[in-house]
Amino acid sequence: MFGRLDDRVAIVTGAGRGIGAGVARVFAGAGAKVMVVTRTATHGAATVGAIERAGGTAALCAADIGELPNVERAVAETVERWGRIDVVVHNAAAFLFGRVEEYSEDDLETVLSVNLKACFRLSRAVVPFFRKQGGGRLLFTSSINGPHTVMPGTSYYAASKGGINTFIKAAAVELARDGITVNAVEPGYIRTAAMDAQSTAERRERLASAIPAGYIGDPEDIAHCMLFLASDEARYITGQTICVDGGATLPPAGT
Repeated sequence: MFGRLDDRVAIVTGAGRGIGAGVARVFAGAGAKVMVVTRTATHGAATVGAIERAGGTAALCAADIGELPNVERAVAETVERWGRIDVVVHNAAAFLFGRVEEYSEDDLETVLSVNLKACFRLSRAVVPFFRKQGGGRLLFTSSINGPHTVMPGTSYYAASKGGINTFIKAAAVELARDGITVNAVEPGYIRTAAMDAQSTAERRERLASAIPAGYIGDPEDIAHCMLFLASDEARYITGQTICVDGGATLPPAGT
């Protein structure tokens, strides 16, 4: 069957809410055992509960993925529980506003550590298991903000996402002969609890009207793209990003 992950083990970071929770649910629905990694235990427990109520298999690792010991702990707990790792989705992200001349070193470190440095740390931790098993999937949540467009006050977030896009290309070349693929998805505007908290219904309506598809996407729109990249059907795709944005980054016709 297309897009199945039966008997696969996946780590999904930032899986307590939003896109990460959607990825965890979709992967579990496709047969994967999912380690839900998130900083806030209550959010992670809600994701695990939703998966289990739907008949899937999941476990919780409450950890701030921006710190190296927590990355290593998440991988160790996954292997200890299920004996292997087949897919890693690094979705956790820090999104902090701040103008270029006003950023603090602490904010800069938080964003880069969670968004970008964790790519290196997770890869280093899981690649030995992938090689032993004969392959694996490294997947990352990038963004249209940075690689394709920018918003004022998000320079360090945008820089981190641009870094992800170049990281995957180099890592893909290094790991291809080991049967390890490295890809990313670039979400556009996705309806999450964070978006609801930071915007009004009127603003979301205006935003949706500016998207060619005519609506703001759901976490599952990103999750199903991730599922394809994690599946056997995507074995020949590596070093690529897929933009999932309802056409938001397309130039208007005639320009």
